[in-house]
Amino acid sequence: MQEEKYTNRIRKLKEEVKAMLAKSRTPLDQLELIDLLQRLGLAYHFHDQIHGILMSIFSKKHSDKSVKKDLHSTALEFRLLRQHGFNISQEIFCDFQDEVGNFKTDLYEDYKGMLSLYEASFHSEEGDNMLEAAREFAYNNLRKLIQQNQEIEPYYSKLINHALELPLHWRMQRLENRWFIDMYEVKQGMDSHILELAKLDFNNVQATYQADLQHASCWWKSTCLAEKLSFIRDRLVENFLWAVGNSYEPRFGYCRRMYTKINALIATVDDIYDIYGTLEELELFTDAVQRWDVNEIEQLPDYMKICFVSLHNTISEIGYDVLKEQGFHIIPYLKKAWVDLCEAYLLEAKWYHSRYTPTLEEYTENAWISGSGPVLLVHAFFLTEDKIVVKSRSTSAIL
Repeated sequence: MQEEKYTNRIRKLKEEVKAMLAKSRTPLDQLELIDLLQRLGLAYHFHDQIHGILMSIFSKKHSDKSVKKDLHSTALEFRLLRQHGFNISQEIFCDFQDEVGNFKTDLYEDYKGMLSLYEASFHSEEGDNMLEAAREFAYNNLRKLIQQNQEIEPYYSKLINHALELPLHWRMQRLENRWFIDMYEVKQGMDSHILELAKLDFNNVQATYQADLQHASCWWKSTCLAEKLSFIRDRLVENFLWAVGNSYEPRFGYCRRMYTKINALIATVDDIYDIYGTLEELELFTDAVQRWDVNEIEQLPDYMKICFVSLHNTISEIGYDVLKEQGFHIIPYLKKAWVDLCEAYLLEAKWYHSRYTPTLEEYTENAWISGSGPVLLVHAFFLTEDKIVVKSRSTSAIL
């Protein structure tokens, strides 16, 4: 009954916020409400409405270029549009530069606009030199304002210090949501209904995370890897938090659970190659991964057998789930990613055992794989709820 009570309250509050999005009078009101919902971790509830609003703002921007805006509204608009995939140019900031291309000095004391410009500058793309200059300009002036104890609203003073420590774009969103809930609660003029929704939703999502972590924890204990391989990193919660940072929305529960397993296996395999296995054993393990056959692992030492079987079973589980739900056989692609990772680990082990120092080019050519980015991205493609896209019905090639 208590759970139903909270669910009904969340539903009612969501309808109120939808109405707020629809009734916002100006584009700036809409943008600030969208930014607020994102910072509080509520935006995923209103994806369609937010996309529609941003699409409308983006379309009007191209049809009416005569409207002049202040720095805050311009930077906020730029950040949200870039964040949501709209192709908006850095030239939007030309009105705030002088004849020689420097940002105008009369912007110095506009701390709200300067903060928005600073956060927007981190959404730059290759060749956006204006945004690089904007970042330096905004950072230097925000720091001066704080150091000189200028008259700044306490709310914005905390936001500025927070941003200078680490910009919004670089933070883990779910942890940022929790921090901002406390910030918003003491903000003058805060909306009590939005705050209540943020708190209820945060606790509701936490329960989902706890169920995901429980599932992953039971799996980790069942593998006995931490028990049998005492030298490996036993950091399941750390691996889970990484998964939350990557896919925080409740609907990505399967992704978080499997990502946690993949991260734990990557750490385990990495420790085998880095700190425990002999070069001969590592060559045997790499060969076993290349063969991908549990019937041909007799040549491996016992600690490698349990690792390989755990890896094989987990990847087979993911492959089975995708085959069952979507009808695609993905194990060859997952296997290829693990083969590449183990071969990269083996090369680094050979360098170490032979005391060879690779050139920077040699190191980076291998490190972009051994850093585990590619293997994680391959799994991420299959771990979302979206259907796999194929070229045609006659081929199973993955785009």
